[in-house]
Amino acid sequence: MNAPVRIKFCGLTREADVDLAVALGVDMIGLVFAQRSPRRLDGERAAALRARIPAHIATVALVMDAPADDIARILARVHPDLLQFHGTEPEAFCASFGMPYIKAIALGGADPQDARHLPHAWPSAHALLLDGHAPGEPGGSGQTFDWQRTADAGERRVLLAGGLHPGNVAEAIRRARPWGVDVSSGVEQATGIKDPAKMRAFVAAVRDIDGRLAGRAVPD
Repeated sequence: MNAPVRIKFCGLTREADVDLAVALGVDMIGLVFAQRSPRRLDGERAAALRARIPAHIATVALVMDAPADDIARILARVHPDLLQFHGTEPEAFCASFGMPYIKAIALGGADPQDARHLPHAWPSAHALLLDGHAPGEPGGSGQTFDWQRTADAGERRVLLAGGLHPGNVAEAIRRARPWGVDVSSGVEQATGIKDPAKMRAFVAAVRDIDGRLAGRAVPD
């Protein structure tokens, strides 16, 4: 039997949104530190949100081409379980912090032939996040890409991101069969402000299709 599809909610900025994500049983919660992101948190705010996330849910700190000293300060103050690198960080830099990391790969506008080698450039990554935004952008844009391109990652763990929302996540999982799914703008009512109904609907849609594909009993 296949393992359940992991769910990551990213770009949370409010205590109420974190609390609901925890209650819904998501697997990962992403806190954003990328300078150019409208969902960026300062250290104090991030630490307060981190304190509300229980140990069984992974806290992910998202950075983008940040200096090593900045990342070290995030680790010391927020104590995330994983780092997520969203820029041009090479393998050696990502691995230098001695903790699990996710490497985001931007596929929006990228030539499929040129992008095919990218998943193999970070062999130590815990997972690869394939996103629909253009290279050099911070993510959270709501742009999709051809979900079947997850096959380019081979046997690697893939977090599918980019343009997912309650209405399309089931089809995305059906087509791509990812290790996990990542959503930010697709469960928002405004940038950085999550929508409780969309959060619930997204989790319900994932659990439903996940159970059906794995042959688990799922109520109609």
